[in-house]
Amino acid sequence: YLLILPTVLIIGGLVFYPVIYNVWLSFHQVTTGNLGEAAPFVGLENYLHVVKDIERFLPALRTTFIYSITGMFLSLIVGLIASLLLNERFRARGVARGIMLFPYAAPTIAMAQIFKWIVHPNGLVNWLLMEANVIAEPRAWLTERGLALPAVLLFQTWKYFPFCMLMILARLQAIDQTLYEAAEVDGANGWQRFWHITIPELQYVLLTVGLLRLIWNFNKFDDIWLLTGGSSGTMVLPVLTYQYSFGLNNFGWGAANAMILVLTLTVFLYFYMKETIE
Repeated sequence: YLLILPTVLIIGGLVFYPVIYNVWLSFHQVTTGNLGEAAPFVGLENYLHVVKDIERFLPALRTTFIYSITGMFLSLIVGLIASLLLNERFRARGVARGIMLFPYAAPTIAMAQIFKWIVHPNGLVNWLLMEANVIAEPRAWLTERGLALPAVLLFQTWKYFPFCMLMILARLQAIDQTLYEAAEVDGANGWQRFWHITIPELQYVLLTVGLLRLIWNFNKFDDIWLLTGGSSGTMVLPVLTYQYSFGLNNFGWGAANAMILVLTLTVFLYFYMKETIE
């Protein structure tokens, strides 16, 4: 017990205490004016305020689901395609795999700055689209409502598809090749081999990785904050938690919003744990 005591203290200080303190905050009226003092107990008032905040909470909740689910599917699809390509034998395959992993390995703030430069009104994307006569004038991809959320989803896909690719590629390399040889002898074409052998062999890793990406996307703060700050229709629940706490100076509202986020994530976590245990 003495040997594991330092670990228990570290985990308790970094994980359990903040969680318990956040629960306490959600039931009290806490601002920067009464930090460190006896904050008044308000019961469920913070939760009711957040839920009734139609202008902020409901749009953020809807955007969070759109961002999380769409981003999960895009990352899975691009990751699956990339893993299938990198599973084939070709020259410099190792170099190609390393390049594919770069977006995921690079710091998020660096990738966000690169992406903001690419989609800047005077950036590469607008120049290419205007040269191809797709658009007549530059578009503000990260500040124009209707374009900001797809742009953030594009960044999310670019940044995190390597994780999906890596997990799927590891499973692809473990598939028994005799299954493909037997199917080819029986006259199965490439699509039939993919649909009846590859996909069934990948179903568990696809489900597990998909649930992980869904949970992480739902809890994602830094990407959206760095790109748009939650403006132009990209406000999600984690960013709204920050806005409640530091923008509106009410830590009770922020804690209540965070607890609603935790309760929603618990549902996803249940399915993830159920799948991994089975």
